[in-house]
Amino acid sequence: MTPAFGAHSTTDEVLAGVDLTGRRVLVTGVSAGLGVETARALVAHGAQVVGAARDLAKAKTATEPARAGAALGGSLELVELDLASLASVRACAKGLMADGRAFDMVICNAGVMATPFGRTTDGFETQFGTNHLGHFVLANRIASRMAPGARLVCLSSAGHRFSDVDLDDPNFERTPYAEFVAYGRSKTANVLFAVEFDRRHRPRGVRATAVHPGGIHTELGRHMSPEVIRQMTDAAQASQAAGQFVWKTIPQGVATSVWAAAVAPADRVGGQYCEDCHVAERQTETGARGGVQPYALDPDRARALWAKSEAMVGETF
Repeated sequence: MTPAFGAHSTTDEVLAGVDLTGRRVLVTGVSAGLGVETARALVAHGAQVVGAARDLAKAKTATEPARAGAALGGSLELVELDLASLASVRACAKGLMADGRAFDMVICNAGVMATPFGRTTDGFETQFGTNHLGHFVLANRIASRMAPGARLVCLSSAGHRFSDVDLDDPNFERTPYAEFVAYGRSKTANVLFAVEFDRRHRPRGVRATAVHPGGIHTELGRHMSPEVIRQMTDAAQASQAAGQFVWKTIPQGVATSVWAAAVAPADRVGGQYCEDCHVAERQTETGARGGVQPYALDPDRARALWAKSEAMVGETF
């Protein structure tokens, strides 16, 4: 029976007694925050981790503790990946495919949040292009290297409740730009991508899930002013059913990622949205802290987003 974990569980608690020797894992965004902790925890339990980052020098420094804590044959290597450039994404995927070794887990952890309006190298709105389209191309291009039984974990957020995807205007060409609406669209896209990837690859034993790590102070909030952070904390506090809202630590924030990737039963998490180390319930109540909006799990919406994403990146998967 799978142990019960919750909002305060840490990576080390979730992975206690778990031997990942020989398991190969790709983790994006290993230069700071959740990505660094994800790599550290997996390497400490014997996994062979490939860490992807835009700034390799920063990532090398940030992941030194992970290499120092390697156990059971665990290891960490770094590869360059700029999710805001499809050329970089494709080059990274080409290198991973040429390597020939299979992956048992792919954790799409990297992302940006509440950025000022901007565009990626390829002209996509920054948050949608980085958080969704970059990972969409990467995961699909290496999908054949995901071994039977492998899992894809897409980091989403409670921010998906800010907005559904807009398939008619994904780049804010006609819609007034709002930082958190754009973030919400990208995080909903992360869930819908996991839903459709799971449907497509489930017959060969590869599953996908989306996770919300929780409220955590990391570099992800670099574009948010202290006043905006305070307002978000107050809003979370107001919607908390009982007790006081408390920010999670980074190890607590990573717990759901490693739980979904390596601990939870595949049939339990496949095609689902998880938070606090459990599968979230569908929630339509305005202002609710927990749960997932039904539109983020809509299979028809997921298929439509997949088709739109293929058209935007110019590739069919």
